[in-house]
Amino acid sequence: MIDPDDCRTMAEVRDGVDATDRELAALLGQRFRFMDAAARIKANRGAVRDEPRKAQVLENAERAALGAGVPAGVATALWETLVEASIAYELAVWDQLFRLRQGEPHGASDGARTRDLRRDRPA
Repeated sequence: MIDPDDCRTMAEVRDGVDATDRELAALLGQRFRFMDAAARIKANRGAVRDEPRKAQVLENAERAALGAGVPAGVATALWETLVEASIAYELAVWDQLFRLRQGEPHGASDGARTRDLRRDRPA
């Protein structure tokens, strides 16, 4: 991928933005796989929303973003949306896993069930 400082045309800028967006999408996919794991691991639904952890995530994101040259406040706004979407997703997965646990005999892998559920979840 071209370095932004080396761009001389809008086509190069757009190619760089598109490549960056593909990388971001892959990282978001990985982040949501961690939400699948969290839903699988947490013993009760009330543990899904953790406001102290949310505050820590927002602080970490803002600090990292500032270090990467992102304008102040942008990361906090983006991560607020990301974290709330992640919580909603994790709650939905937790609920589905809970229903499966109630209706299925022990022995089936929760990890396999989470992967199966994820394929059916809207983006």
